[in-house]
Amino acid sequence: MKIKNIYKYLFAAILILHLSACNNNTDAEQLFNQTPTERLNAQKSELSEALLASQFGWKAVYFTDNTVLGGYTHLFKFAQDGTVEMASDFDADTDVYKSEYEIQLGSTVSLTFTTKNRIHLLSESDNYPIPALRAKGYLGDFQFLYYGQENGEIIFKANRNGTEIRFVKATADDWANLSKNLVMEQNVIGSDERPLFRLLETTDGTTTHKFDFAFSEVTRFAESNSIESGYSISYNMGVGYTPTGIVVSPAVEVGGQKLTNFVYNDADGSFTATGTGGVKATIKYSNKPLILTDDYKNFLDAKPQMVLGYIAANLYTAPTTSTLAKSLIDEVNATLPANQKISRVQIYFNSPYGNYVEYRFSGGKPSLYHNFTTSADDTNKTILFTHDSWDNGAAYIPAPAFLKKLDDEFFNPSGLYIKKEAFKITYSNTIYTITSSTSNFRITTYQL
Repeated sequence: MKIKNIYKYLFAAILILHLSACNNNTDAEQLFNQTPTERLNAQKSELSEALLASQFGWKAVYFTDNTVLGGYTHLFKFAQDGTVEMASDFDADTDVYKSEYEIQLGSTVSLTFTTKNRIHLLSESDNYPIPALRAKGYLGDFQFLYYGQENGEIIFKANRNGTEIRFVKATADDWANLSKNLVMEQNVIGSDERPLFRLLETTDGTTTHKFDFAFSEVTRFAESNSIESGYSISYNMGVGYTPTGIVVSPAVEVGGQKLTNFVYNDADGSFTATGTGGVKATIKYSNKPLILTDDYKNFLDAKPQMVLGYIAANLYTAPTTSTLAKSLIDEVNATLPANQKISRVQIYFNSPYGNYVEYRFSGGKPSLYHNFTTSADDTNKTILFTHDSWDNGAAYIPAPAFLKKLDDEFFNPSGLYIKKEAFKITYSNTIYTITSSTSNFRITTYQL
């Protein structure tokens, strides 16, 4: 190649690089030709236009912290005059309330709800669902930092803890059906007509796994752990309600697919999230515990003395005390004078005086004792109480009629499951649950 041709090509290449650099510089200039204030004002206008653009406003399922709490649906209808209409499913009050909002400028653009409304219920420090959240409330916020838009959704992060909140366009049905979320809540809690035991079952199309499932209504949070030896997967998730089911966060991941929306089936009380290729996850009922323990054997004859005590002040509200157990205790209390209530139900095994259930009362009423013998159903892993006698500590007495319905649950001829639990309630005492093998009766006790 001749020298002059080489120079010709080199000159062309340099010219192309120069023009490219000019273009890049132009792009950079366009990107940075605004001052920070101008860029923030542009974002402010962008957010303001977006908030006003949806005919029926916006919907957000706000998971304030999905490691301990569930999701709370909020509906917003913004107006140009700085007011917002808002409704939520935080509690039974799903009415619409008006308050004020501002799009504020700071280091970034934020949407701030400046006067009190439903969203503030999640940020009040003196309003907390469990003792662990004392002085923290529901970990929510009322100032949302603007992070742009994606697929028609407005993306925010809470100023308090950086939790992402996504606004999706609401519909007329979202407003009309918000109260149905609270109807669905009762389906998640579970009817007394349903079994006490639940499981989460997942399948990737070929392999099925089972997990226990425990739901706390006060926190809208569920814990689910594998029941299979050597398979240590757990799914702990916040739960939000919808008119047709639930939404969970974090997602239940099965076969590489993330499942978040579970649809309710009223026929069997199940909730199912369906993916593709046979992938699905189902929360459903079981007529017996997923794992039958041998814990009942520790209470049979010839074992050391054991005392299990239900203490009303601490254990009436325990998540593991069933609605049926509470209703039977309430029925007993309703028959007594106002100052007398069941304060404890203590069950003594292998004491110097034998086996007996002590019904202890407040208000000076003497305890009553139901004496029994024990036997075991090793196939179903239950313990059976067989009636011996009743006494008041001084003499034998007839069976007290006002205790019959509650007492009959302990003397179920099909037996009781006794399970040592891993959790604690208020004190460091070991927790045991006593559960009927045929009804929805379950009472929570301390080992004393």
